[in-house]
Amino acid sequence: MNLPLFIARKIYGADGNRREVSRPAIRIATIGIAIGIAVMIITVSVVFGFKHSIRDKVAGFGSHIQVMNFLSADEAIPAPICISDSLMKEIKSIPGVKHAERYTAAHGILKTDADFLGVAFKGIGEDYDTNFLKANLVDGETPHFSTTNSDYHLLVSRMIADKLGLKVGDRVFAYFIGNDDVRARKFTVNGIYQTNMTQFDETLCFTDYTIPIKLNGWEADQCSGVEVLVEDFDKINETALHFTNRISRNVDKYGETIISQTIYEGYPQIFSWLSLLDINVWIILILMVCVAGFTMISGLLIIILERTQMIGVLKALGMRNSMVRHTFLWFAVFIIGRGLVVGNILGIGLVLLQQHFGIVHLDPANYYVDTAPVELNILVVVALNIATLIISVFVLIAPSFLISHIHPARSMRYE
Repeated sequence: MNLPLFIARKIYGADGNRREVSRPAIRIATIGIAIGIAVMIITVSVVFGFKHSIRDKVAGFGSHIQVMNFLSADEAIPAPICISDSLMKEIKSIPGVKHAERYTAAHGILKTDADFLGVAFKGIGEDYDTNFLKANLVDGETPHFSTTNSDYHLLVSRMIADKLGLKVGDRVFAYFIGNDDVRARKFTVNGIYQTNMTQFDETLCFTDYTIPIKLNGWEADQCSGVEVLVEDFDKINETALHFTNRISRNVDKYGETIISQTIYEGYPQIFSWLSLLDINVWIILILMVCVAGFTMISGLLIIILERTQMIGVLKALGMRNSMVRHTFLWFAVFIIGRGLVVGNILGIGLVLLQQHFGIVHLDPANYYVDTAPVELNILVVVALNIATLIISVFVLIAPSFLISHIHPARSMRYE
């Protein structure tokens, strides 16, 4: 039988015999552990939610990996590239690729009777993954995009619609300047989307695949590039390496150089901002562990001083210092365990409330989302609990050596 564990369980369960001094100390220690683990769970869940929410929105506009003309990486004007069927087949055969589709792009001006606005037109076809657009649709419907027909359907953002006073069903003129002439086309607004990603919402419209090709004067087999979604985002660099070795630096039949870039390379400012969140998380985790550790040290010292007579009796009966220390460390484990249970209920409960009801709202102009996104990762929660328990017990080892200085004879006369 584990004698220290048995004695610790008896002491912890004897609620009616606890002196008034230890009760507040134990409550404070339990509350400190509970608040610490709850804050850690909420912090990690919010950061995971932010990173994945923003990442998915950026990927919805620009995919995980892009294959494009070398000139498009440095110039704002879309440069054409020829992606043959054989090259497209090779791209889809690369390990880790989930989906790939061609796209086109053109720059133009949307004009109404009252205002005008410069925008980018992105041409997509029926093979394009429109789940992201459908998920963020706020009015109307997603057009049936085509790689063969030019129906001049248009999907615009809420920001563009508000600036130009557009609504679903409106007809709007678009003007395209190139080759020393101006081309006018009339589009029909079929749907309005909203992602709160300002740098995309304020400029990007979606239309049929062939329209930018005609307006740019490109050949029928040219496009702006290929957008690729990977199966496992955590392995995106590994998949990108295959693109670098097999696709990049190839030359198409028009003499244009093909390159590839990841979402990190295409939007470095966004992911640099997200990486700063990791630093904040570590700071909060360290502070919460320190709070939990200090409250447990204070509580343990108070409990040891209160149980001085008991310690003296145990020593007089022949119990070694190490066994007495283990008894109080087990006692601390019970306190930490209760704090962890309370903290998990509080932290997970608040995360689930935010996840289902969106209680906390944010300014989308600054945070790209209108409610605080949260993502509950059970493995991370378990790891936080184990780490908190181990660290909290570890910092109590040194204070527990106070027991070694308690003399049995003097302690039994201690009041």
